[in-house]
Amino acid sequence: MTAAPVDLLERKLVFGTGKGGVGKSTSALALALVAARQGKRTLACEFDAKGNLADFFSAAPTGWDPTEVQPDLFAMSMDTEESLKEYLRLQVKIPLVARIGPLARTLDFVANAAPGVKEILTVGKVVWETKEKHYDLVVVDASATGHVVAQLSAPQAIGELVKVGLVRDQTAWLSEILDDPATTGAVIVAAPEEMPVNESLELAERIRTETRVDLAAAVVNRVLPELFSRDEEEVFEALRRPDAIAALEAAAGGPVAPILDAAELAVTLRRTRSVHLDRLREGLPGVPLLYAPELFTRSHGIRATSQLADALAAELGY
Repeated sequence: MTAAPVDLLERKLVFGTGKGGVGKSTSALALALVAARQGKRTLACEFDAKGNLADFFSAAPTGWDPTEVQPDLFAMSMDTEESLKEYLRLQVKIPLVARIGPLARTLDFVANAAPGVKEILTVGKVVWETKEKHYDLVVVDASATGHVVAQLSAPQAIGELVKVGLVRDQTAWLSEILDDPATTGAVIVAAPEEMPVNESLELAERIRTETRVDLAAAVVNRVLPELFSRDEEEVFEALRRPDAIAALEAAAGGPVAPILDAAELAVTLRRTRSVHLDRLREGLPGVPLLYAPELFTRSHGIRATSQLADALAAELGY
């Protein structure tokens, strides 16, 4: 097992991403909970404003204004219109206005013509919170595979289009924070299955080649425990003899074949998934892997988030 990076949560900004359905949100928010438990003032932000971040902490619905959902852990949901208002007020020094409909429509028009404009309003908010040091750590439940690359590379894309002026100045400090591996890192969440591993390896390559954000770690979610050793597998095989099954059923007072079938299934599933784990390790050389167990429970709610946080804390050495 690859050693976990002790400095992962010593960074200031961490983006959690990966294929939908692998536990991306749970893993990212569990990392935020680990940091908060270590006494870090932590902000958890979901990029999907229609998401369900609050469900993972069994809390009231979240919005643009951060709310404390656990001790030292604050949560917010992205709102691009509010982000635009804040940008105009803080960066362009335009007084706050209640309605920005015409300006927002103009932004949509420009965003369609200039790559990165819309994405920069999303990623810019969390980078701003990092720059202003409002929190010790900002953990982002970022977009799934594909779109996250456009978000992480947005300042770089705009910087290549605009060479001088206010916009260039604003993207410069964004890029400075995103490009610093001591400050910012991306964490890919995967599952030990063929398609999630394939997409994770493709995403890792895109992050490396299309962005300047450091690939800090990968969380391998839903890892099955190794319940039986090779010697124990041989014992189960021997117990399948008719005479052995008859003796066991007589002693147990009921059928034992389903139990042996379940043991064989557990071994098969574990062995099948281990092949995909090997591919992930080989495809991400030098990238620390953090292993999280299959919880065999609902993925939402503070209980599941807390259980995953316990597992990740152990992997990180906390």
